[in-house]
Amino acid sequence: QVRLVESGGGLVQAGGSLSLSCAASGRSFSVYAMGWFRQAPGKEREFVAAIRWSGSSTSYADSVKGRFTIARDNAKNTVFLQMNSLKPEDTAIYYCARGSYYGGASYSADEYDVWGRGTQVTVSS
Repeated sequence: QVRLVESGGGLVQAGGSLSLSCAASGRSFSVYAMGWFRQAPGKEREFVAAIRWSGSSTSYADSVKGRFTIARDNAKNTVFLQMNSLKPEDTAIYYCARGSYYGGASYSADEYDVWGRGTQVTVSS
């Protein structure tokens, strides 16, 4: 059974930075695309960033381009989300998700089948 555990969330002032990590159990991490999604209170879950299984390509939501960076370390079974220049509208629970087998950096939630429990990010103004 694959498990994903996010960490690194917290409270930060607007303009600040946070780094999120997602640790994955299981030996097949390195052949799956991975993604980050977020959900604010009372709002729909939305795509944030994704990375190809090999790490050779990435994709980002327009709202975070130029501010967030997704990366992975397959040797450590970990995917990261570096968040810079944070805004109050970035406040949400951030979820790590497993994408397709040998998959690309897809923005579609349909491509993701395993989800972590989330980590809270709160950005104050």
